[in-house]
Amino acid sequence: MKDILIFCPSIEYGGVEKNLFIITNYLSKKIGKKEVCVISGNNNHKKNFSKNIKLFTPKKNYNNSSRLVKIIISIIIFIKYFRKKDIIILSFQANLTAILLAKIFRKKIIIRSNTAPEKFAQNFLKKIIFNFFLKFSDIIIVNSLIFKKRLKEFFNINSICIYNSLENKNFKNKKVIFSKNKTLKIISVGRLTDQKDHLTLLKAFSLVVNKIDAKLMIVGKGKNLRTLKSFVKKNKLSSKVIFFGYSKNINFLMNKADLFVLTSKYEGLPNVLIEAQNLGIPIISSNCPTGPNEILLSGKLGELFPVGNFVNLSNKIIKFNNNKKRYFKKAILAKKFLFRFDLEDNCSKYLKVIQKLSND
Repeated sequence: MKDILIFCPSIEYGGVEKNLFIITNYLSKKIGKKEVCVISGNNNHKKNFSKNIKLFTPKKNYNNSSRLVKIIISIIIFIKYFRKKDIIILSFQANLTAILLAKIFRKKIIIRSNTAPEKFAQNFLKKIIFNFFLKFSDIIIVNSLIFKKRLKEFFNINSICIYNSLENKNFKNKKVIFSKNKTLKIISVGRLTDQKDHLTLLKAFSLVVNKIDAKLMIVGKGKNLRTLKSFVKKNKLSSKVIFFGYSKNINFLMNKADLFVLTSKYEGLPNVLIEAQNLGIPIISSNCPTGPNEILLSGKLGELFPVGNFVNLSNKIIKFNNNKKRYFKKAILAKKFLFRFDLEDNCSKYLKVIQKLSND
């Protein structure tokens, strides 16, 4: 078996990173005498990796630099340290760059694709570029069955589906309170970007507060913060909406909420929905490509609404408030399907893929 190089130029604060830490740390325990190395333009996440993992990051602080800068730094690090080493590359980000490096320096490469292919397929030029480069990877791993199907439909590319892993299953079920007089507490967790579509959430919430007493907690940071705060101020929601920024204690905040809402335009397999299920929190999610429908079993384990339809979302939130018992039944049922995201089961599949590629 060969040494493993994990390629992730920009380590941020989201689902990709959670899976990066889980999978990398698992591999480091199972790979024996071989090395697991990580290349990144970030040097502020060392504590998230086990001590036997070798990190190749810049000494200078580029943590707040653009992704492009971090990609360039990662390319330089790769050429300096790995161009002559016999390795297998496992790419978590900037996959086209990783594929190009692999082909130039004759390395085998596995890419983990995290974003629904609809994002690229809708742009003709991007579709051509991605279709061309993806076929040069040795193995493509995706995190949902629908993702796998879409990749085949849009790019005629085969892939392997490995679900995201749930790191901690030890949280207790959320206590259910059915008081109709209680202020409804809604939470949303995710980067403040166009992809997560928090404007749809705020538009829906502005309709909700006209009919019921509710509070909205938005956890995350990103470039759209100013725009979202402007909407809140303009619509006189300042006393009802709290922006928490990034939080290391998301489970604590989520346990304070009655309802979890995801409004994304597209996803891979959103970890945050799995975490909400683990905590026993009822979920309303956009039916975006590719993960929510699969996680929620087409509405069996939570509610789905059309992407961007804030009126539909507001109606579902109000219905939840009027009949919490029905929604909590779905949340309780969801706990029974968490086996799909078992850490040992899913991470061991990565190891098997790497072992097979090493022997080919």
